Amino acid sequence: MRTNVVLDEELIREAFALTGIRTKRELIHTALQELIRKHTKKDLLDLAGKIQLRDDFDHKKLREMSRDTG
Repeated sequence: MRTNVVLDEELIREAFALTGIRTKRELIHTALQELIRKHTKKDLLDLAGKIQLRDDFDHKKLREMSRDTG
């Protein structure tokens, strides 16, 4: 989709410096991806108190098992 927008040049310069991205197109594409990622990630604080673990859940054993298979 082609569109024309007026961008804040100072924000653009800062974003280029922080990311190393060289084109405005790539910079805007990356910014949109980050915006979507941020807003779709479930906030862990929203899950507080909502997850019930089994009484016999052993996180140490699970960690050992994942090391053995990885």
